[in-house]
Amino acid sequence: MSALLNLNLNNCSNLQELPTSIGQLSALQNLHLINCSSLQELPTSIGRLTPLQNFNLSNCLSLQKLPTSIGQLSALQNLNLTHCSSLQELPTFICQLSALQNLNLNNCSSLQELPTSIGQLSALQNLNLNNCSSLQELPTCIRQLTALQNLNLSNCSSLQELPTSIGELNAFQNLDLSWCSSLQELPTSIGQLSALQNLNLTHCSSLQELPTFIGQLNALQNLYLLNCKRLQKLPTSIGQLSRLQNLDLSCYSSLQELPTSIGQLSALQNLDLSCCESLQQLPTCIGQLSALQNLDLSCCESLQELPTFIGQLSALHNLDLSWCSSLQELPTSIGQLNALQNLNLSNCSNLQELPTSIGQLNALQNLDLSWCLSLQELPTSIGQLSALQNLDLSFCESLQELPTSIGQLSALQNLDLINCSSFQELPTSIGQLSALQNLHLINCSSFQELPTSIGQLSALQKLNLSNCSSLQKLPTSIGQLSELQKP
Repeated sequence: MSALLNLNLNNCSNLQELPTSIGQLSALQNLHLINCSSLQELPTSIGRLTPLQNFNLSNCLSLQKLPTSIGQLSALQNLNLTHCSSLQELPTFICQLSALQNLNLNNCSSLQELPTSIGQLSALQNLNLNNCSSLQELPTCIRQLTALQNLNLSNCSSLQELPTSIGELNAFQNLDLSWCSSLQELPTSIGQLSALQNLNLTHCSSLQELPTFIGQLNALQNLYLLNCKRLQKLPTSIGQLSRLQNLDLSCYSSLQELPTSIGQLSALQNLDLSCCESLQQLPTCIGQLSALQNLDLSCCESLQELPTFIGQLSALHNLDLSWCSSLQELPTSIGQLNALQNLNLSNCSNLQELPTSIGQLNALQNLDLSWCLSLQELPTSIGQLSALQNLDLSFCESLQELPTSIGQLSALQNLDLINCSSFQELPTSIGQLSALQNLHLINCSSFQELPTSIGQLSALQKLNLSNCSSLQKLPTSIGQLSELQKP
């Protein structure tokens, strides 16, 4: 057995111990003990496996400690202790693992601290402490992990602060602090992380402010602040993040305004402000975000208007304004969004009309106006939307008719008029919709008749008129719908 390279004992749930003789496997490179839930300890002889490169102990639920001899595994590159929920500490001699690149302590819920010697792991690139719910602090010596690129501290609910020394991690690229519910602040030294690309602070519900020095993170590409409820405002210095591509501020319930410096984020592609229920307006500088492709303002219940300068977002592809219940109108400049493909206005219950300029949206493919309860009519210019494929007008209870120009929508494939209770008739021009495949008029209680031109819809596959209680007859031309499919 001295030539054995791989030993797999996965799912040996009744295995309580390993024989001392395991240390005689002098060529062993991979040892897998996954789901050995009865294993309580490892023999000291494990340290004699000097060629061992990969050691997986994940889900060894009864394992309480590692032997001191583990430090002798000089070739070990990967140590996986995921879900070793009884493990309370790591031996000091873990520092001798000079080749260790990956240390996974995910869900080691009993682990309260890391040994100070951990700073000597000079080759360590990835440290996963996700869901180490008893971990209260990181040792200052973490500064010595010069090769560390990724640190996952998500769901470390007892972690109250980060050591100032964290700013000395020059190779650091990814820091995940999501769901660190006790974390109240970040050290100012965070600004020294010159290589940091991703910072996740999602659901840090006790975090009250971001340090001004966050603006010094020159390599930062992604910043997630989802549901940071106590965070009062964003520092002006956020505008200095010249490489930032994604900024998630969703469910940031206390956010009332964005700093004017936000307009300096020249690389920003995605801005998520969904469910920022206190946000009343956007700064005019929003128009300076020349790279912005996606803007999510859904469920911003206090947002009353969009700035005129929004029309300057020449790269914008997707604009979500759904559930903006206080929004009454769109600025005329909306028509300048030449790259806009998707516009969601569903549940904008106070939106009374669309600007004529909407017809200038040459790239628009999807327009959702469902549940716009106050919308009484569509502008004639809507017929100019030459790329429009999907138009949803469901539950527009005040809408009585469609403009004749609707027939000019040569790319339209789907038209939904479900529960439009005031809608009475379709214009004759509906027959010009040569690409229309689906037409739904469900529960349109005031709808009385279909125009004869309906028979010209050569691509129509589905026509649903269920519960149109005022409909008295169908035109004979309906027999011309050769592509109509059975329900």
